[in-house]
Amino acid sequence: MNKIALITGATAGIGEAVAYKLAELNYNLILTGRRNDRLTNLSTSLKSKYEIDILTLNFDIRIREAVKTQIEALPEAWKNIDVLVNNAGLAAGLSTIQEGNIDDWEQMIDTNIKGLLYITRAVSPVMVHRKQGHIINIGSIAGKEVYPNGGVYCSTKFAVDALSKGMRIDMVQSGVKVTAIHPGMVETEFSMVRFKGDQAKADAVYQGLTPLYANDIAEAVVFAITRPSHVNINDMVIMPTAQAAATVVVRD
Repeated sequence: MNKIALITGATAGIGEAVAYKLAELNYNLILTGRRNDRLTNLSTSLKSKYEIDILTLNFDIRIREAVKTQIEALPEAWKNIDVLVNNAGLAAGLSTIQEGNIDDWEQMIDTNIKGLLYITRAVSPVMVHRKQGHIINIGSIAGKEVYPNGGVYCSTKFAVDALSKGMRIDMVQSGVKVTAIHPGMVETEFSMVRFKGDQAKADAVYQGLTPLYANDIAEAVVFAITRPSHVNINDMVIMPTAQAAATVVVRD
């Protein structure tokens, strides 16, 4: 029987890349996201390439009751989730605290922290009961270093780092693995979302260097979940060669 992986934010970027990598490993997939058309297209594409089963769940991870309802309503065959990839997350805006947009703050806090907690709270009890499972939290270099105008986003990713350590402690007696993966600059929709659709600003982030790509992080996920049962990868920081720290990059 194929193992089951649930991936949040599967409609683009890292989440989509992880879906393809886990499909290659013959995981049956639960794909979640807010854009139902993209979920449908991804499911169709994966099924055309791999002999796996796919369940798509269209909901907003920020809505507590939606998360609870969707996970509780999983068909019996889908309840024993082996891998949870907490990928859904975003940055909204780039500003100082004193000039920050509170709506942006709430969007980041609700998605990056509360959404991650909601889905983990819904899925992890079954893992603990079965004494097996693996939770992958996608963090950021912003969870290791604070940079100018990114205080709230960085705070949410610092929270992901702390929560990953807390989960590992809380679940270690049950044999549940927890891994945090913290990428540096990854060329996805991230900057487009941060700059609210400003293509020029988004493109400028990656100009003059070779960033990471979504597939690089997906390969890290695969590495973590394919270690032997006695090995847990607690923490990974992955940077482009041209980036030494959050704000230290070399451009051509």
